[in-house]
Amino acid sequence: MKNDYLTVRATLKQLITNGKLAANKKLPTEAQLIKKFGVSRYAIRKALEKLEDEKLIYRIQGSGMFVQDWNKKWIYNSNSKTIGLICTHIADYIFPKIISHIDSIIAPLGYSLLVTNTHNNPQKERARLINMLDSQVAGLIVEPSESARPNPNLDLYRIIKHNKIPILFLNACYPGLDFPVIQNTDEESEKELTKYLLDLGHQKILGIFQVDDLQGVHRMQGFIKAYQEQNIDISYSNIIMYSSHDHFETISHKIDVYLNNSQKPTAIVCYHDQLAIRIVAKLKKSNYQVPEDISVTGFDDYDTAHYFTPSLTTMTYETHQIGKEAGQGIIALIKGENFNSITHHPTMKIRNSTAAPK
Repeated sequence: MKNDYLTVRATLKQLITNGKLAANKKLPTEAQLIKKFGVSRYAIRKALEKLEDEKLIYRIQGSGMFVQDWNKKWIYNSNSKTIGLICTHIADYIFPKIISHIDSIIAPLGYSLLVTNTHNNPQKERARLINMLDSQVAGLIVEPSESARPNPNLDLYRIIKHNKIPILFLNACYPGLDFPVIQNTDEESEKELTKYLLDLGHQKILGIFQVDDLQGVHRMQGFIKAYQEQNIDISYSNIIMYSSHDHFETISHKIDVYLNNSQKPTAIVCYHDQLAIRIVAKLKKSNYQVPEDISVTGFDDYDTAHYFTPSLTTMTYETHQIGKEAGQGIIALIKGENFNSITHHPTMKIRNSTAAPK
């Protein structure tokens, strides 16, 4: 079958990471693996190729495939002055400021940042983690990739915990892990923002949420709870769920379905400001007035939200404070001190993109 290789890969990966296949042990031949798994030669070769990409096995020409001694260097290095930062995106939106504020804390103490991104892809996260661990960084700050989905890298995080490598998370932490995390009250904050719209008189509200990240799932839950707590029939609302890998055109086409309906929304609640800004531009292009025809809200209080026309009603994201706390937190963990999780409570910023419905 088309995805037989996934079963082979997962089984061999578990045997390797659990220590059942020891470092430098030779793997069975292709013929033996075909017989064992009952799959095609193509499936076996693709599974082995993926494991090789993950640096779990290596090839010796003419001799076969062997188990990589893949975590031998993954120990806490007290002499290292490099802190690894793995984020979903580096160059845009709010993360450049967070990076800057982290650096402002660690640089005076002689530490430097090794920054990389994953484009919210768990497989890229795995590769970045392995590179960081191979480099024996002093500690890790991680923004998780697709945090709402089962994480394929829990084996690496368990090794990090076992080897007592300092680590903290930003925005969310994977279920099943107990590392410290700096995050927001996403559910409560989105509920507050939605209640504000309901109090203005909106009922036909369209919520648009990125659901492969826990932040988006929590914000969507807050959107729903606002209706429930206000005792307003939630059937008046609609929700669009999308993935971080979807193009805006995909989301735009879904929005058109509701805009072309006789019961079109009077307000749109967006996962974040970046999306809200694009949706306002789309509405203007379609001759809708914001907020006269449709109100729009965002989340994160992105710089552009202040200066955009109309200025955007949103919830704050304290990039300055969160960046500094991340820097202080990882330094504390490197020193062997405790650092407890921190939860921020965003503040609502009411601006010109929202008004009572006509």
